Amino acid sequence: MSLSRTAGAALLALALASVAVPASATTNAAGARYVALGDSYASGTGAGSYSDVACTRSRNAYPALWAAANAPASFTFAACGGATIPDVLGGQVDELGDDTTLVSLSIGGNDSGFASTMLSCQYSTQSACERALRTAGEYVVNELPGELDSLYATVRARAPHAEVVVIGYPHLYKEGGLCLGGLSSAKRTAVNQGSDLLNETIAGRAEAAGFAFADGRPAFAGHEICTSDAWISSTNVHPTAVGHASAYLPAFSAAVSAD
Repeated sequence: MSLSRTAGAALLALALASVAVPASATTNAAGARYVALGDSYASGTGAGSYSDVACTRSRNAYPALWAAANAPASFTFAACGGATIPDVLGGQVDELGDDTTLVSLSIGGNDSGFASTMLSCQYSTQSACERALRTAGEYVVNELPGELDSLYATVRARAPHAEVVVIGYPHLYKEGGLCLGGLSSAKRTAVNQGSDLLNETIAGRAEAAGFAFADGRPAFAGHEICTSDAWISSTNVHPTAVGHASAYLPAFSAAVSAD
């Protein structure tokens, strides 16, 4: 996700608890041909050390970290900050091929209205925040499933032999207690509930497509914004370099090896 298109603030939760995926052979890391697709939560916006500033592709992002640790036969980092489903379909999927053996994909937040929803919740009233989340939720329930189905079908057609791991979004905020300089407790709860809806929808469509789903919420649990050891930046509401290394990378790695 990226603060460039709106997505139910609730759309930010996850960090990867994998769900077994039906078809696909076990990925041999050393011989893998890995393609990373998605938005800013995959590209590493906010994680620093960018190899591509325009797309905020970070060397600290979990796809780059996994590639560095596993030395796959090839690694294509196509994820780009601000990307939507049409962006993935319009260019990123061109990096897939018959020889692709591993694909990671994080998408759906920007399509749902992440940026504007977060702005409403950060700078407007509780009622304005809830209205924005309701609008995002309606999209997530009524439109996102079909768009994900089309995208996942395209990914499978372009990479028929690949193991595909869909990555979810983390809860952005801790619930309850004080959050000095941050959102009220009611807003934090509402945002996380929206995130749950987004993740459940993505997980359901991933499972229907035969893809694994790595849930980011457990991975970042206890390290949300307003915790004493946050792995998500309060300024840009994206995972930090530590968040990618300590939450997303282990979750993604577990999902791949579990297949």
